[in-house]
Amino acid sequence: MVGVVTGPGSDRAREEDVAFMRRALSLAESGLGLASPNPMVGAVIASHGAIVGEGWHEGPGTPHAEVMALGRAGGKARSSTLYVTLEPCSHHGRTPPCAPAVARAGIARVVAAMRDPNPVVDGRGFDQLRAAGVNVEEGLLGPEAARLVAGFAKHSLTGRPFVTLKMAASLDGKVAARDGSSRWITGEAARMDVHRLRAASDAIVVGATTALADDPALTVRLPGFRGRQPLRVLADGTGRVPAAGSLFDGAAPTLVATTPEGAGRAREAWEGAGAEVLVLDEAAGDRLPLDRLMEALGKRDVQTVLIEGGPTLAWSAVHEGIVDRLVLYLAPKLIGGAASPGILGGDGVQAIAGALPLTISDVTTIGNDLKVVADVHRDR
Repeated sequence: MVGVVTGPGSDRAREEDVAFMRRALSLAESGLGLASPNPMVGAVIASHGAIVGEGWHEGPGTPHAEVMALGRAGGKARSSTLYVTLEPCSHHGRTPPCAPAVARAGIARVVAAMRDPNPVVDGRGFDQLRAAGVNVEEGLLGPEAARLVAGFAKHSLTGRPFVTLKMAASLDGKVAARDGSSRWITGEAARMDVHRLRAASDAIVVGATTALADDPALTVRLPGFRGRQPLRVLADGTGRVPAAGSLFDGAAPTLVATTPEGAGRAREAWEGAGAEVLVLDEAAGDRLPLDRLMEALGKRDVQTVLIEGGPTLAWSAVHEGIVDRLVLYLAPKLIGGAASPGILGGDGVQAIAGALPLTISDVTTIGNDLKVVADVHRDR
């Protein structure tokens, strides 16, 4: 296992390393909604404690973060340190490899947050740099970097997208009142944070019940957002959702995932409204196999999926084992009532021993609400 190596020097040197890597991580997020299907990567070049160049990756065909940083640093790159959130690539894709460019520029030291999970790279970039005499250190702020490229990593290794299940509920776990009303359980700050989750997603999945009840647009509405709108995926196994409303407004591409039964009822109308229709022939009756849907999305280079459905879709996602991360927004409200729906519907587990184990990775307050992020324990 690779540990954090900070190189020679004092506590101050380590503090500088951490500060420059945090800047690189921040720069990586500039590729939000742009970089996919490539990973978000940030790079900083520093010399004598000062930044001389920095960059980030904005997507296929554009310069990689390291190349952008080298261009801005110019001759000042020689004998300096490159801080990068992901191992410099070693292969020709749409652009030339970065590792040789870094070595040619005279970079003396490379501090990388993590190794590239793509089997095509996976250490080869580091090997090329070391062979050229560059001092390479890896592992600094690795967990933070890994969260930025979780979708890229899972897709590279499995061909499937990384799935985040987002739910909003009262403090007692209710997603709606007894009459079905749910807007707005959380406050504006939490709702804006959801738009950041959308911006980081290649596709957003919603179920038929939620589509009918809420007419969601499922678009990113962040001030100054420059990225692509995610693919909107409507999961409707019975053809209940009419080809009208916000999902069919043309503001973003829409894919309707359905069964042969649902397609027979509504396919013509959906396609007439500009949506693509995906018929999952593996469906049992009107039940959509979400596992097969994720497989199909992965083949389309969808690397990150956000599920914004209601309790029924949420339980199906959990039950079928497709969820990698849970993001739960809890509002300081109590709703109560056995008839008020909770976060998860379905049958639930029969015994506590069958509960899905999670690791809570972050708990923060957003406005008046609480945001809980938990990762799923599963051998992938």
